[in-house]
Amino acid sequence: MPPKPVDIAFEEFLQALPPDYHALAFEFKAFTRSRKIQTPAQLLQVVMSYCGVDAVLREVAGNFTLLHERITDTAIHKRLRACGPWLKALLQRMLPGLDKLPGQLRFVLVDGSSVQGPGAQGTGYRLHLALDLVTLTLRHVEVTGPEEGERLDRYPWQDGDVVIADRGYNQPETILRLSEQAVLVMIRLNPWAMPLYQRTGERLDLGEHLQGVTAEYACLPVWLGKPGRACEGWVHAYRLAPAQAEAARRRCRQNAQGKTPSQRTLFLAGWVLVFTTVPPEVIGTETVIALYRVRWQVELAIKRLKSVLDLDLLRAKQGSQLAEVWLYGKLLYALVIDKRARGHVGEDWGRLERQRPATWWRLWTITRREVAEWITGVLHWRAENWQACFEVLQERPRRRKLQALPDGVNQLIAVCRRAGLCAV
Repeated sequence: MPPKPVDIAFEEFLQALPPDYHALAFEFKAFTRSRKIQTPAQLLQVVMSYCGVDAVLREVAGNFTLLHERITDTAIHKRLRACGPWLKALLQRMLPGLDKLPGQLRFVLVDGSSVQGPGAQGTGYRLHLALDLVTLTLRHVEVTGPEEGERLDRYPWQDGDVVIADRGYNQPETILRLSEQAVLVMIRLNPWAMPLYQRTGERLDLGEHLQGVTAEYACLPVWLGKPGRACEGWVHAYRLAPAQAEAARRRCRQNAQGKTPSQRTLFLAGWVLVFTTVPPEVIGTETVIALYRVRWQVELAIKRLKSVLDLDLLRAKQGSQLAEVWLYGKLLYALVIDKRARGHVGEDWGRLERQRPATWWRLWTITRREVAEWITGVLHWRAENWQACFEVLQERPRRRKLQALPDGVNQLIAVCRRAGLCAV
């Protein structure tokens, strides 16, 4: 078969996008008129070369030159800067919504992670994710500045959602508001961050209560909040094995920063404590503890983004327009890879409700190569454009020149060549 035209070759990528991607480019002023980049599809190909394939600006210009016509990295930079709002809108339309399932629970994992720019000493941006626990698909993603902390109320919850989160989300006021919206939570408990009361109205001393527990599991009904504004909750506790408990206490001492932890703190370190607003008749204690362990899947999703797609290697300086473009473009690239991978093996292949034959890790790695070929269009490079590509890739005039041989060596080579002693 003859090779496909370039615009058709990239069509495979475009098929994974919302149908109105073209109109959105004009709506968000990412594309205003045709110049060397003649269509929104070509612009998106340029964006993905920079954000997905991680080519530097000059390499993006060289690739575009081989596919279409000569363009400079400066022109690429100017076109990319306007693409942030467009990419953000595309990303939100790519995310599947939380389907309304009356009478059923939907388990959603949430977590956040930091992203640093080149040379940054601390957090540059924060990535906030919500992951469907059954299908392991992204349900919500948001990029904020470093000052934005982890908050449960930043996500679009619905009646029947069960939010599973770690200690960083011990936020009583937010949990109370979610309870009023019939949104349930399941959170690793920090006993010092949550004002818990016994059903009799007395403040709960969790350490004192667990001292009298001899079983491996325990469930304690509690109130979250003060009388007058509170919600029902339950604390599920699991006693760690002696070796695990001692390791947890050792970590507790290491994290004390030179202080001596109290005996109560060391005792509670030997337990896994989960606070939930899901009634125990719906999900029992052993299942709650086992379900919380599956929260590790959101950590793996973040690690997959960073290890397979290099999300933690931000290519632009913090606060720049290109930083926003790169982050949202990288996340859009990830969604296309995930959608393509699921198209290869089927939606049911990776569901957590059954035994899975493998993880998404290797499938993402293989699929990334396929998607990268759509973007670069290597098979469709124009041989007649190589000279123009070479000119685009050349160094700009600058004070520091590229290294060359010393004049004395050049003279020696010239003498040897004239004498027929050198084939160089």
